Amino acid sequence: MKKKMNKILALGLTVAMMFSIAGCSKNTDTPSNSDKTSTPTAEATKLPENTPTAKPSGSGRAEYTADGKRIIKVGTWYEHYYTSDHHAIEDNPEVTDVELAQMQLDNMRAIEEKYNVEFRFINLTWNGIIESINTSIMSGKPDVDIYETDLQFGAPAALSGYAMDISKFAAPDSDIFKDQAVMSYLSFTGINNNYLFRPVAKTSQLGGNPLSFNLDMLKQAGLENPQDLYDRGEWTWDKFREYLIATTKDTNGDGSTDIYGYSGWWTILLENLCMSNGTSIASGAKETLSSPATIEAMDFIYKMYNEDHTASPWNQDDWDTNNKLYAQQQSCFFTGAAWIFKEFGISPDVGFEIACVPWPTGPSGSYENNKMMKTAGNYYFIPNGVEDPELVYNVFHDWSNWYQGDTELRDDVEWFQNMMMTERNYNYLEMMGKREQFDMWGNLGLGDNFSMVPIMNGEKTAAQYAEETKNIVQEALDQYFK
Repeated sequence: MKKKMNKILALGLTVAMMFSIAGCSKNTDTPSNSDKTSTPTAEATKLPENTPTAKPSGSGRAEYTADGKRIIKVGTWYEHYYTSDHHAIEDNPEVTDVELAQMQLDNMRAIEEKYNVEFRFINLTWNGIIESINTSIMSGKPDVDIYETDLQFGAPAALSGYAMDISKFAAPDSDIFKDQAVMSYLSFTGINNNYLFRPVAKTSQLGGNPLSFNLDMLKQAGLENPQDLYDRGEWTWDKFREYLIATTKDTNGDGSTDIYGYSGWWTILLENLCMSNGTSIASGAKETLSSPATIEAMDFIYKMYNEDHTASPWNQDDWDTNNKLYAQQQSCFFTGAAWIFKEFGISPDVGFEIACVPWPTGPSGSYENNKMMKTAGNYYFIPNGVEDPELVYNVFHDWSNWYQGDTELRDDVEWFQNMMMTERNYNYLEMMGKREQFDMWGNLGLGDNFSMVPIMNGEKTAAQYAEETKNIVQEALDQYFK
């Protein structure tokens, strides 16, 4: 029992630490601060009054209506449509596509009849989900049948033994293990079992950060379009470094740089240099911060900031400043993303043509096998102790498949296409999303204990930093893999 309690405390501490870095990443799935700080109440998990509960003989854990319908509950922190609580498409105050909304509502009614269930999302609040995971699952009576989780606390929960292995409720020949047309799962390096799953949506595969650039600047410098280099397999770190040097300029001759080769968040730069060099920082039970390939990635950053001086000086006080320099034409290359373009400007609004390309291949990377997008967003898991998890999963699968396999109804990517400006840019973004990598470094709660600032300002070399920091990363990973 002591060991179990230690595991609970370890998870709680790990999750608490994770919130310290929440401000360092953009994630549209993350709730507002008011949502995060709200505390769970009895009201938050209470079922509507029109759903009386009764437990048939032998049920023990599951909840049922008075007429014998199984109540399947998903713990979340925001509203979902359409569930058993909704009876008209207007129940969603933001409904825009009436036809699709009606399909979703009709699908809910069909599920209720097919499985004799009522399906509900229960608002436990952000902190309430964490507390529920830490307490109810270990008691053997989880508060809900499925938890919706951000990876900040979903990943450690799964790896700490709170989640049920997907193979226990999904058949080997089911969609999640085959085509993944409806449901996909998250795999961990070095871990044989799989716990976290989510409905497939193309929009979740379009959150990558392609390397973006001012195409007009490159034309003026007489440099070939990196997109053409990439398509020929010639877009490498060495070539990228040449381009950074060529586009860093003192335009008025006063001895100060006016246009830098690169600008953007160091977090995005580090992640993508690692992926482009076939490496990671914490994608398995053992840290790889100190691996030669990761040190190469950090050394590239060191050279950009301290030897070549091609990267815009880092502004720690205002992270947005680092991202918006491209729109002011103060940098040629920059970290791009649909949300960055939306916030700071797209072509032709900014006055020049923006182009995007996958990150160049590093010396230890593989042009064919490099990963290109960091896994992020919300995942679900069925906690240990849930009664009839196969039924629970099948209901959730069918609820997610409201489009009945017609993915064109599901995948509305017009907004992303608009943000990416050209078909070529969008195609690169779509390709990157098919080559995901889960690296846990951003979910370890490292905070100020992990930052590229000492490397960017020349205080530490990459090798020195890796040697001094590797144990901190490993200790945090050990909390995951207890």
